[in-house]
Amino acid sequence: MSRWRLRVRVVVAESFSNRARTQSRKRQIGIMHIKQLHRWDVTTQEAIQLQRDLAGQIDVRRPLKQMDLIAGADISYNLQSKLMYATALVYRISDGAVIETQDVVHSLSFPYVPGLLTFREAPALLQAFTKLQTRPDAVMLDGQGLAHPRRLGLASHVGLWLNLPTVGCAKSRYIGKFEEPAEDAGSLSPLMDDDEQIGCVVRTKNRVRPVFVSVGHKIDLASAVRVVLATGRGYRIPEPTRLADIRVDELKRNAACEKRR
Repeated sequence: MSRWRLRVRVVVAESFSNRARTQSRKRQIGIMHIKQLHRWDVTTQEAIQLQRDLAGQIDVRRPLKQMDLIAGADISYNLQSKLMYATALVYRISDGAVIETQDVVHSLSFPYVPGLLTFREAPALLQAFTKLQTRPDAVMLDGQGLAHPRRLGLASHVGLWLNLPTVGCAKSRYIGKFEEPAEDAGSLSPLMDDDEQIGCVVRTKNRVRPVFVSVGHKIDLASAVRVVLATGRGYRIPEPTRLADIRVDELKRNAACEKRR
């Protein structure tokens, strides 16, 4: 065999080997393409200004075209501890299965400040999302989206980083006024801040307290409500965030048990 042909074979072999290593690295990194929008080690005044600057980038008018894989995430921590536990999972509506779960333990750095909880919780959540190997159609978070004084709650802020349709489904009202929806599951009433509708109050179960749904990012309000109602399985809280909450509390309990041993 000539040296030229041998050289060609070596180059081709190296090319395939390099391609395989690149694909392997991509698989290890994951498929969640998370934007690095800013630093998290900021002062409270810098955090407030970041919220004001980023609020104008939120997309609240985009209908959700596909809705089967819904990611849910939650965090848990003790106020006396510097550790935060976070879980991100992917729930499939078509068969009610959780097809992936990723957990992280993260060190807290930002203080507890109402209206700025994103700066305390989002770094851990994003770290969990980074590990996902399944790209969801939408993300649901236990928190506010547009229903925030500066129109950038947790769901909106994280939505910008994830660049995915994101829904805020909170257990309680943060701002705004509303009338109680009818007692039947699926009943709605608008959540208003003066003349602006910032969300929907949604009854997810008959004669049970409603949840507060608002747009996070890259989704319209009608689609956000549809995601919440489609992921209900007889509980007040939709499955993606309900199951994430159960999982993350389990992580915290297990860590506490290990510490006592």
